[in-house]
Amino acid sequence: MFLFLFSFAVSAQGKFHLTGNKQKQQLSFIHKNNLIIIPVEVNGKSLNFILDTGVSRTILFNLNQIDSLDLKDIKKIRISGLGSNKPVNALMSRNNSFRLKNIIGLHQDLFFILDGDFDLSAKLGVTIHGIIGYEVIKDFIVEVNYSKKRITFYNPKKYSRKRLRKYEKIPLVFHNNKPYVHVNVKLKKDQDPFLAKLLIDSGGSDALWLFKQSNKLIVEPTDYFDDYLGEGLSGIIRGKRSKVHSISLGKYELMKPTVSYPDSSAIVIARKQLDRNGSLGGTVLRRFRIVFDYENASMYLKKGGKFNAPFNYNMSGIELVYNGQVLVKEKSTSLNLDSNSLTNKDEGIAVVMNYNYNYVFKPSYSIFSIRKNSPAYEAGLRKGDVLLAINNKAAHHYKLEEIVHWFYSKPNRKFKLKVDRGGLEYEFSFRLRKVI
Repeated sequence: MFLFLFSFAVSAQGKFHLTGNKQKQQLSFIHKNNLIIIPVEVNGKSLNFILDTGVSRTILFNLNQIDSLDLKDIKKIRISGLGSNKPVNALMSRNNSFRLKNIIGLHQDLFFILDGDFDLSAKLGVTIHGIIGYEVIKDFIVEVNYSKKRITFYNPKKYSRKRLRKYEKIPLVFHNNKPYVHVNVKLKKDQDPFLAKLLIDSGGSDALWLFKQSNKLIVEPTDYFDDYLGEGLSGIIRGKRSKVHSISLGKYELMKPTVSYPDSSAIVIARKQLDRNGSLGGTVLRRFRIVFDYENASMYLKKGGKFNAPFNYNMSGIELVYNGQVLVKEKSTSLNLDSNSLTNKDEGIAVVMNYNYNYVFKPSYSIFSIRKNSPAYEAGLRKGDVLLAINNKAAHHYKLEEIVHWFYSKPNRKFKLKVDRGGLEYEFSFRLRKVI
C-alpha cells in the first residue's frame, strides 16, 4: 500500500548494537494491512515505525504528533518518491539516537517529511510516525514471525546456524542498500515462467508489483481492473490489478497471487534501477517465517500458517480511512434490591433498575476512495461518505482492519451500510463480487 524510494548522499552512520552482553532482542509488533509496525525511541521520544525493507534511509513524518522531537544538525532538502506529483520538502538531520529496547543506534541520519498531507495514520487506524529499514536490519540477523507478531534481532556473531536447517535459503542482491530477490513468475498456465528481479518490500501491503516495459515478457494483462494502489512520497499511485498463474521462491510455489501494474508516471524513480521488474510485498511475505541475513546477502524462508491462504483483492471497491473520533452515548445498567421489601415475607422483593449514560469517544471511518463500477459504487456509495452502521450495527464497534478484512473475504457476501453524507443519512446495500 505504501512504498518509498529516494536517494540522497549522506555521511557514514554509527552501527546499531545490543547493549551489554545480550545476544538478542525480541519485540512484539502491530500487524496492520500486512505491514509491520514497531516501537522505536528517537532522541528519547517513543514513536511508531513501519519496518520497511524497501527503504535505505530512515524517514519521519506526521509533524502534529512529534513537534516536540529534538532533531539534530538540520538542513532543508527536496526529495522524490513513488507517486506522480512533484518532489516534497524535507529536513535532513544527522547525529540522532535510536533505541529499540536493548538495541541502540547512535549518530543516525533521518529525513523528516514536511508535507502535512502525507499521513499514513488515517489509512491504518494507528498513529505512524515514520519508516525504518536497512539501517536497523543490516547490523543483525533478523527473524520475522508474522503468525506470532514477533520480530527478533540476533547478534550475528553469536547466532546458531542450526536454527536454519529447515529453512530454504534465498540469495539476495543489493542496490543502493535495498534487497532484491529473483523470482520465477508464470503469468499464465500455458506460458513458460520468466525470472524477475523484485525489490523485497515489507512496506508494501500488496502481493506483487510488476513494471511494464521493464521486461518484454511483462505484458499488459487482458483480465484486469483499474484501481487505487497506494500512496508514495510524491502522491497517489494508480494502476491495474490482476492475477498471475504462480510465482516461485526457491522450492516454494504460490498459486494465483494478486498482481498490480502501477502506472508508469508513478514509478519514474523506481525504474531508474533499470533491471528491476517490480516488488514483492507483504501479502506474500506474511505467508512465511523469514530470517534476513544482510551481511551474507541471504534470506531464509519457512512456511507459515498463512501459506495456503487464498489471494484476494478488495471486492467492495471501498478504500476506508480512519476519520477521527465521534462522541457516542452509551447506556449502562445496574440492579438494586429494595431493602424495605426484604423484611416482608408476604410480598416480593422489589428490583430497581438504574440506568446510567456515559459519553465516550469511538472511532469513525470514512470512504477515502471508491472504485468506479465496483459493487459499492454501483450501489450509490461515494468518496467522503462517513460510515454510521454496518449490517445494522454501529460502525464504531468494529476496528478498521476488521472491516477491511471483510471486503477481501468471499464473493457474494452482503453488506448494508448506513452513511452520513453532508449531514443526511442514507442506506445502501451491495454484495461482494469478483472481477477477475
